[in-house]
Amino acid sequence: MFLLPSQVKTAETLAFAQGVQAETLMEIAGKAIADIVCQFHSRPGRLAVWGGKGNNAGDALVAARILVERRWQAEFFGAFPEADLGKLATQKLMEFREACQSAALTFCPSSSAFVVLDGLLGIGAQGPLRPEIRTAIKEIQRLRKENGAWVLAVDIPTGLDAESGRPSTPCVEADLTATVGFVKTGLVSDSATRYVGRLAWIPLPELVAPIEGDPAQLITPELFRTWLPPRDFDSHKGTYGRVGILAGSRNFPGAARLCVRAALRAGAGYVTLFATEELHSLIAASLPPEAILHPIQAFREVLQQPLNALCIGPGLGKANRSEILEIVREANMPSVIDADALNALAADPDPKILHECRGPRLLTPHPGEFARLAPHLARLPRREAAEAFVAEHPVTLLLKGARTVITERGQPSLFNSTGNPGMGSGGMGDTLTGVCGALLAQGLNTRQAAAIGAWLCGRAAEIAIFSRQQSPESLLANDVSKLLGLAFTEFRTNSY
Repeated sequence: MFLLPSQVKTAETLAFAQGVQAETLMEIAGKAIADIVCQFHSRPGRLAVWGGKGNNAGDALVAARILVERRWQAEFFGAFPEADLGKLATQKLMEFREACQSAALTFCPSSSAFVVLDGLLGIGAQGPLRPEIRTAIKEIQRLRKENGAWVLAVDIPTGLDAESGRPSTPCVEADLTATVGFVKTGLVSDSATRYVGRLAWIPLPELVAPIEGDPAQLITPELFRTWLPPRDFDSHKGTYGRVGILAGSRNFPGAARLCVRAALRAGAGYVTLFATEELHSLIAASLPPEAILHPIQAFREVLQQPLNALCIGPGLGKANRSEILEIVREANMPSVIDADALNALAADPDPKILHECRGPRLLTPHPGEFARLAPHLARLPRREAAEAFVAEHPVTLLLKGARTVITERGQPSLFNSTGNPGMGSGGMGDTLTGVCGALLAQGLNTRQAAAIGAWLCGRAAEIAIFSRQQSPESLLANDVSKLLGLAFTEFRTNSY
C-alpha cells in the first residue's frame, strides 16, 4: 500500500499510542538498511553516513553501526552541530562510535565499494532547504559523480517531496531508496524516478495502514513468493508446460533466439519456436539444443498446437499483420503480446480485437509502442495512462520503463523497481517476453507472470552489475538470461 506522508504520520502516532517504541522501529529499519547494502555489496567496503537532526539520521546510524560490526569502515558527517541532534539520533551516534572503537583493529575493507547513506531529511521536512542541507546534498552528489559512490537514501532522497515526487534544486540522486514502513506516494511518481533509483521497501509490522491508503503495491519477493512455490520432487517436464514462440524474421533472427533462451531459463517444460521456411534456414543451427524448432508454412498453424502459453511478436517485422491479428484474437491459451504484434494491433482500425480474444492476454509495450497503441493516453502520467488502458480493454498491461507499471482491471496496480540503466539496450524486451511466457505455461495468471517476470529480469541485471560480470555499458540481454537462475534463487531468500 502507498501512503501520503500525513497518513504515515497517523499510522506512527497510533502505533506509539499503543506502546510501540520509536527506538524499536529504528533498530528494525537500520538492520534492514544494512542488509540491503550487503545484498548489493557482498564484501565490506567504505561507508559515509550523512545525517541531519532527526530520526532519519538515527536510522542511518543504526545501519552504519551494524555494517561496522560486519567489518565495514564507516564515518559520520553531520549537517548540523551534534548538539542539535535529537535524543534518539544522539544515542545512535554514540552507539555507532562505540562500535567503531571496538572494531578499530579489525577494519578490513575487502572491496572497493564506497557507499553513502543519505540520512539528512525524512518525510516530515517542510519549507525551503536550509543552507547546511543544500551543502550536504551537493557533497553527496559530488561523491557519486566524481568518486563513484553508491548512494542509498534512507526513506526518501533528501530534497524530494514525499507526496508529489517533485525534486528541489538540489536533490539527492540515489542509486537506491529504502523506504521505511510504507511506500510514499511521491516515490513512484514519474518525476521522482531519476532521484529514487532502485526502490526497496522495509515493512514495519507494528504500523497499521489506514484503510484510505492507495492499494497499489511494490513488487517484492514477499508479494509473490507463494505464487511460484518450490517444485515437487516427483514433477517432470510435462508439469511445467509447453510454450510456443512466434518470433523472429530474416532481419531480426536474434529476437527469436533471445525469447527462446529466456523461456528455457525461466523454467518451461517445453519451448517450441515456430519458424517459417525463411527463418528456419537462418536459425536452425543457432538455437539452444534444449529448444524445439517447428517448421510452419503460415502463422495460423500455431493455433492448432497443444500449448499452455504463447509468445508472439518479437522481431516478426511488418509482414503478415493480418495473420498476427488472427492469432492475437483466436489463440485460446494465455499469450504474451509484444513488439511487432503490438504494432499490428496499433495499425489495425478495429478497436474491438482485444475484446474478442479467446484467451487471457498480457501486453508488454515500451513507451513508444504504447504511444502507438493508445495515442490518446500517451501524454498522461505512466500509471494514469496504464490504468486508463485496462479500463478500456480486458487485458493485463505491463508498461515497460525505469519504473515498470503493471495494471489489470479490478486489481491494484503493481510497480516493479528492480533493474538498472544497463537494461537500456536491444533485446531486453524479447527476454522479458520469454520469461513471462514460461511463467504462464507453469500455471501463473497474466498479472502474476508479469510481476514475477519483471522482477526476475531486473534482479538478474542487478546481479550482473554488482557481481562485476558486466557494467551498465556492457550489459546485454543474454547476460540477463544467464543470470535468471541466481535471480530465482534470490527471490526465495531475499526480501528486497
